[in-house]
Amino acid sequence: MAARLLWASRVASHLRISVSQRGFSSVVLKDLKYADSHEWVKIEGNKAIFGITDHAQDHLGDVVYVELPDVGRSVSQGESFGAVESVKATSDINSPVSGTVVEVNEELTESPGLVNSSPYEEGWIIKVELSDAGEAQKLMDSEKYSKFCEEEDAKH
Repeated sequence: MAARLLWASRVASHLRISVSQRGFSSVVLKDLKYADSHEWVKIEGNKAIFGITDHAQDHLGDVVYVELPDVGRSVSQGESFGAVESVKATSDINSPVSGTVVEVNEELTESPGLVNSSPYEEGWIIKVELSDAGEAQKLMDSEKYSKFCEEEDAKH
């Protein structure tokens, strides 16, 4: 990462662009749980809402398409259920918990950029009925996720 920052600083200096060195600055909400594949989950009783984190959308860039699963589909913790396509890359979306899809965010069909502008609110991806609420205990809290992201970014 240091080499990339040094290169970027040199290029910016040559182009007379000011840059600031920034560390981890993504938004991480305290009342959510996080998977190491950068999905968030909010548990509400026997239901869960999830999407991709601010950190993930920041790394992906402008999202142009979100592949949504069908309502009624079963999803399993750690397994892919869809994809997010951005101007930079396509990335699988993994389920942070197991359950049955009860609702998908149809707004993302017409406005996939909601994943960028509001990843924790308007950019949610699916809602599921939980099959095993205990799986959430395997996920990271906000503090652990922030540290995980800092360490991951330091490697790149």
